[in-house]
Amino acid sequence: MANANLEDSRIGFIGCGAMARALAGGLVEAGVAPSQILASDPIAPARSHFEQAIGAKAVEDNGEVVSQSDVVVIALKPGVVAGALAALDPEISLRPLWISIAAGIPLSTLLGSLPAGARVVRTMPNTPALVGAGSTAYFPAPSVPEADLELVEGVLEAAGWCWRAPDEGLLDAVTGLSGSGPAYVFLILEALADAGVRQGLPREAAQEFATRTVHGAAKLALETGTHPGVLKDQVTSPGGTTIAGLEQLEAGGVRAALYDA
Repeated sequence: MANANLEDSRIGFIGCGAMARALAGGLVEAGVAPSQILASDPIAPARSHFEQAIGAKAVEDNGEVVSQSDVVVIALKPGVVAGALAALDPEISLRPLWISIAAGIPLSTLLGSLPAGARVVRTMPNTPALVGAGSTAYFPAPSVPEADLELVEGVLEAAGWCWRAPDEGLLDAVTGLSGSGPAYVFLILEALADAGVRQGLPREAAQEFATRTVHGAAKLALETGTHPGVLKDQVTSPGGTTIAGLEQLEAGGVRAALYDA
């Protein structure tokens, strides 16, 4: 069930891309009616895809979305955000609560593109949000009252887990860890599967084992709350193959490479 704030709110999306569809789909699964959702995009196929995936209406005019929404999610490519916001009628763009999922766009740019006093929240999601397993950091502008943050978290949690950063600068650190992190994990996953093939496993089985191993290890860490170093030690027997493999990984600079990445 959606929380009470979501059930009473109209949610708009400027942009109908994959992340917008992920958030909107998560909201519908949480109990928000498709009729409460309205999106905009200049590209007709993107609008059609959104409508088919979500069951909500998509239009061409951004202003129509803003004028009819209590919350507007900015789901645009970073390079077009400032121009799209500045083109809106100030009388309608002051009313809604704004949530930006555009990577790398600071609050100063967002606030400078909207009327003074606009309520804006900057966020940094990651691609696992596409399957409801995202990790999103957010930071609100001073103009956002605390009462609005429950609504912000309701929207973001439709695609996974969210965390309020105590400082906007930490969103850049989150970009490196959580934003880029899935690519690092995919590289490791690919390497594990290749190693399995090298040992004689069929490619399909190696890929399945590697994927499920990464998924299972992450789930174990999340559900137990145990430090990963402790979990690592639980797998490692004296003189065994695991400690030998870890030695090779350390010698190969895996830990240092992740630090530097």
